[in-house]
Amino acid sequence: MHNNFVRFFLRGCLLGIFMLGGASFSLPRADAKEVDESKLTLKRIFEGDDFAEESFGPARWLPDSSGYVIVEKSEGKAGGKDLVFYAPESDEKKVWVASRHLIPSGETQPLSIEDYSWSCDGAYLLIYTNSRRVWRANTRGDYWVFDVTSHELRQLGGDALPSTLMFAEFSPVDHRVAYVHERNLFVEDWKEGTITQLTQDGGEHLINGTFDWVYEEEFRLRKGYQWSPDGSKIAYWQINTEGVGVFHLIDNVDGLYPKLIPIPYPKAGEKNSACRVGVVSASGGRTRWVPVPGDPRNHYIAYLDWADDSETVIVQQLNRLQNTNRLMVSTAGSDAVETVLTDRDEAWVEEVKPLRWLEDGERFLWLSERDGWRHLYVADRFGREFRLLTNGDYDVIGLDGIDEKEGLVYFTASPENPTQRYLYRIPLAGGEAVRVSPSEQPGVHSYQMSPNGRYAIHSYSSANEPLVRDLVALPEHKLLRPLTDNSELREALGKLDRNPVEFFRVAIADDVALDAWMMSPPKIDPGKKYPLLVFVYGEPAAQTVMDRWGGKRYLWHLMHTQNGYFVTSIDNRGTPAPRGRGWRKIIYRQVGILAPKDQAAALDQLLEQRPLLDPERVGIWGWSGGGSMTLNMMFKYPEKYAVGMSIAPVPNQRFYDTIYQERYMGLPKDNVAGFRDGSPIHFAARLRGDLLIVHGTGDDNVHYQGTEALINELVAFNKPFTMMAYPNRTHSLREGVNTTPHLYALLTRYLYKSLPGGGR
Repeated sequence: MHNNFVRFFLRGCLLGIFMLGGASFSLPRADAKEVDESKLTLKRIFEGDDFAEESFGPARWLPDSSGYVIVEKSEGKAGGKDLVFYAPESDEKKVWVASRHLIPSGETQPLSIEDYSWSCDGAYLLIYTNSRRVWRANTRGDYWVFDVTSHELRQLGGDALPSTLMFAEFSPVDHRVAYVHERNLFVEDWKEGTITQLTQDGGEHLINGTFDWVYEEEFRLRKGYQWSPDGSKIAYWQINTEGVGVFHLIDNVDGLYPKLIPIPYPKAGEKNSACRVGVVSASGGRTRWVPVPGDPRNHYIAYLDWADDSETVIVQQLNRLQNTNRLMVSTAGSDAVETVLTDRDEAWVEEVKPLRWLEDGERFLWLSERDGWRHLYVADRFGREFRLLTNGDYDVIGLDGIDEKEGLVYFTASPENPTQRYLYRIPLAGGEAVRVSPSEQPGVHSYQMSPNGRYAIHSYSSANEPLVRDLVALPEHKLLRPLTDNSELREALGKLDRNPVEFFRVAIADDVALDAWMMSPPKIDPGKKYPLLVFVYGEPAAQTVMDRWGGKRYLWHLMHTQNGYFVTSIDNRGTPAPRGRGWRKIIYRQVGILAPKDQAAALDQLLEQRPLLDPERVGIWGWSGGGSMTLNMMFKYPEKYAVGMSIAPVPNQRFYDTIYQERYMGLPKDNVAGFRDGSPIHFAARLRGDLLIVHGTGDDNVHYQGTEALINELVAFNKPFTMMAYPNRTHSLREGVNTTPHLYALLTRYLYKSLPGGGR
């Protein structure tokens, strides 16, 4: 890397004029008085507010669907934020809770509202604030109860230290609040000033009411308890991490000596935490453990709920291979458990959550792929009914809401275009599905529906247009009021030099066509060839080819097109596109094997069909699973990719966790060849191009250990590469001052130096 180039970026925040490999591009100087609004720079994207998006929420529908409440900036002298009520079909708007009433005694500033919820009667407000991060999310903090009538404000937790309460929730019937503190469950009657500790054994290995690392990460479970509907009992998870392998993160920068941070983390094939569920009286007493059969270390309890009778506990149990999901019911006080529904698959099954109950309290909606497509079924908790609701060669992507009065079920699907998302409705009694989202709005739609299914906060965007929000009435999708339109962002985008994102399919075999998008340079010399940058993920957890607004990542890619690059992304088979069970699960036991073949075949087709692309200048980059895929492409197809930028990769699948890796690959002892051939570390000797590896040393998800093992392998084979470690940063690489701008500056200068832009 040229010294002048490095010095420029470190000193000038990527400002100035460069000539790289015949390609010229101009970025304004830091002290420039005028900015070319048609051009993008790293500073404009990551450090300024030129492309800021309008904030909204959090919004909450009231239980009776009479309106929604939203957090808005207060216009009063106290500053802070108010909670404001809006009626859906009138102009009624009123401040329900003013920020001036949320100033604790002895303080001068109102509480910062990070989240909130209402008591069952709307008389009390529960405010979450002063939060701290636990793994991916800020799930511990302070909770305050506010009396809407008297304006009394009281903090929960008694003598608990600040920012140590988790998942506080009102009882369904009164003002009591349950929460987790130091791995134990508590119920506080804040009016009476009493705190009842429900569990006593939480500690180093036992976790009550919340989860260990792997349950939270892979099942997206955080709050680990449920009030019974009548408020008399609480059902909760207990996790026992004893015997689980401990991974130590090393903090080298916060003191004179390193600090070790231990995390029980079960790697593929290793011992899991034991999990069980119990029921305890909300007033305290002995826990009754639900007698779920099987080895608690070799199955997962992925869901816990109550039936409306407040006596029946419902769980979903996945076996360790996650190819069988059993829905079980158990009555409080009984030692019996009955399996009322079983879903199986030769590959894997997903847990169904939350269960959406119908008004009779006995039937619920269930998602299954048993006929080759993901469809909705009506089932009951006695195992008597299991009826297909949706039907046809399309996938139900998600359940959005139910309007039982009108007999309608709302769900998200996209039968014609897997890159898009639309709302559909179908009669609860069965019939034809009807699209609800407007036909003139192609892209991705999402809905936050009212409890009665009559209204929704509707969000819509496309790859070329930023998010808009409005309030609509259903089922006709009648516009009631606009909420946000991102007009300033749209104006800024309108001034940029850009071409629209193109969506298309790449045929790699007679019966296999992959979805893709491409961004092209706004100015092209048809007699020249241009470099191509591939953005990749490619694993079963996410799609990259979606017709939705891409935010700063889109702008970063757009900046590259302005500097003479084509940018593309391709969804190989095995990504979670709504293209049927066979599409998604063909990847089973061959993660890292089939996907690279698809990506390489698609690249060959692009280069053949698009003569403007330079086959000698192809780069690839990705994050997490995309970082792994980048390594696989650089190592397995070294003749095709000149440059790779791999962020937070998993070089060896044996180093990743049980739930994710075993779901898609099986157990390591039963799939030795698959784990070996799907792990890029075993092919490092083939590296030929320029490779940048980036990793955070504090990554609790994809451990820096894997990158260190890869470094050893590359060194052993005398392969040159570039490495950047970000101290104490997690998988998101966003902690610390200036980390995000620094990261994208690093990627940009590496790309522009190693794979010069422009035609030649």
